[in-house]
Amino acid sequence: QLQASGGGLVPPGGSLRLSCAASGSIVNIATMRWYRQAPGKQRELVAWIVSAGSTNYVDSVKGRFTISRDNVKNTVYLQMNNLKPEDTAVYCCNYYTVATGNIWGQGTLVTVSS
Repeated sequence: QLQASGGGLVPPGGSLRLSCAASGSIVNIATMRWYRQAPGKQRELVAWIVSAGSTNYVDSVKGRFTISRDNVKNTVYLQMNNLKPEDTAVYCCNYYTVATGNIWGQGTLVTVSS
């Protein structure tokens, strides 16, 4: 129900835009979240956008990452700028509703390296 894409290899300071396409009209209803998990580390909530449109970020990405959504395309984006090696991780998207429980997309790998 969630399909993430857009990962890849990028040098430090570079940019990537991740996409998370939903299979239904969910992105304007549920809180959509981007998580990441770096090798050997716990999964971390990176950014989220609520149904009303407000956004929130973990401190480490504030000012560099932007979460947004396209209600027509049922897609949530994560624009990542000024990437750092510590941003290297598998990124995945998620939403929760009472009806569906936690829904996870498959991850997309972001590697920041020169």
